[in-house]
Amino acid sequence: MLRQYPVTVLSPNYHKILALDYYEIDRLIEDLAKLYACSCASSWFKIEGQSNPTRDEFRNKVVEYMNHFEYTLSTFSNSPEGEKFKTRARELLKKESVLVLKGDNKEVEKRYNYFVNSR
Repeated sequence: MLRQYPVTVLSPNYHKILALDYYEIDRLIEDLAKLYACSCASSWFKIEGQSNPTRDEFRNKVVEYMNHFEYTLSTFSNSPEGEKFKTRARELLKKESVLVLKGDNKEVEKRYNYFVNSR
């Protein structure tokens, strides 16, 4: 007798399978401050002629740019799966923002030190 194994196929309910996989967005939000927001904050301070912002000023500007990700989230579907996705992403964004503001994001602290000491 031939054994039958479950087969994953694309079906009208494929989104239910994807609901458990937030790997990509988790990684993106974990690195958002490092890859996007720090660069924007550094550029903003350069353009404004502020070569020596305080740590708190730099952290706040980083979080400000991180929060711009809200626009991206708003473009996702308002379906039940889309809402779960956005809720998860917003929770992670808030968690990462708190880490930045507390000084517990090593990459942001490293970028701040580089910014103020490279001038």
